[in-house]
Amino acid sequence: MKLDPSEYPRRRQQLMAQLNDNSIAIIPSSPTHVRNRDVEYLYRQDSDFYYLTGFDEEHAVLVLIPGREHGEYVLFCQEKIKEQEIWTGRRVGPEAAPAVLGCDDAFPITDIDDILPGLIEGKDRIYANLGTSPEFDGQLMGWVNHIRKQVRNGSQPPREFCGLDHILHEMRLIKSDAEIDVMQRAADISAEAHCRAMQLVKPGMYEYQLDAELTRTFMAAGSRWPAYPSIVGAGENACILHYTRNDAQIQDGDLILIDAGCELDFYASDITRTFPANGRFSPEQKALYQLVLDSQYAAMEHIYAGKHWNEFHDAALKVLVTGLVELGLLQGEVDAIIEAGDYRRFYMHKTGHWLGMDVHDVGEYRVDGQPRMLECGMVLTVEPGLYVAPDDETVEARWRGIGIRIEDDVVVREDGCEVLTRAVPKSVEEIEALCQQQL
Repeated sequence: MKLDPSEYPRRRQQLMAQLNDNSIAIIPSSPTHVRNRDVEYLYRQDSDFYYLTGFDEEHAVLVLIPGREHGEYVLFCQEKIKEQEIWTGRRVGPEAAPAVLGCDDAFPITDIDDILPGLIEGKDRIYANLGTSPEFDGQLMGWVNHIRKQVRNGSQPPREFCGLDHILHEMRLIKSDAEIDVMQRAADISAEAHCRAMQLVKPGMYEYQLDAELTRTFMAAGSRWPAYPSIVGAGENACILHYTRNDAQIQDGDLILIDAGCELDFYASDITRTFPANGRFSPEQKALYQLVLDSQYAAMEHIYAGKHWNEFHDAALKVLVTGLVELGLLQGEVDAIIEAGDYRRFYMHKTGHWLGMDVHDVGEYRVDGQPRMLECGMVLTVEPGLYVAPDDETVEARWRGIGIRIEDDVVVREDGCEVLTRAVPKSVEEIEALCQQQL
């Protein structure tokens, strides 16, 4: 499932409309990364670059020049060289790029040092994501310094550099209907993977066997890879927030916390479910699980256009702390506990984050020092949790080592939130029933 190609020129025009007159924007592709010796990690394009081009080749640079007479969209990319394509795969090449990608001009990336300074010269302002890639920052300064050396010959270097990320990331924060359609499909694929994991789990398995089933389901449905390293934490491992070793054997009585989602056409899904390895929650597991679920429902009631970012977290936190007091894991007045932060040994993260092309997507959480107001088209996660450390001697032994998180992906709407990940069961009864439907 891919976005309609018309999305990309619309985005470029929207971005250029916000740039100052007589300016130029320059965005490089993501570099390749060595895994070990001469083996590279699987390549994944830079999200900003892909957002504006739909082009997933490495060694490329996007240049946008608003108002340029000979075309506003210039691309530098690798040449089509048959001998190299035999080793590394087919390329679009600068000759075909205008027809395939809609650029006005395309040049070989090897010619960028000769051509790009001429495009920069005479511009008042350069927009770039400075600080993201020190290597590219150095290359950019080299082009500018080349122009500066020609000042006596009449060359005019740019007067200032401006960050492009704020403008571009504000655009990315509000998703179009087409983007949400892709994210819905990614959520559906991930939901299927979570359901299969619940049906396959049994004591004696290893965490990595469930991890393998997640990836298999993602890829069988058309996703190329997970959106992030999958977390499959059994028992005490569920209390480690970013646990990714996934190599422990699952024991009878363990809860399994799986935080996993696929990426589809560069858009992420992000789901967490927690379920019993033997198909039945213990009384303590059930009590904490229901508390987390209740807090998630409370949070979702505060997600709609016009609410601010902190409100849904505050709502979830209130439910969690109240429940922990009732269960005897915390002592004192609820408001005082929240004010002092005494709950943080059980709940140490926020209740959500932006979601989009990056799993922790771009976009500010505060504007002018205040929590951001939610707007229609924003996509975020809702993921309260509770984690009782296995060595926490302040609580009874029966609670220790229980880790629970429940996470869904939602779209902000005018009168509420639309849950993209609704296909994954999450009530105690539904989860126990599914776990007992062994595949």
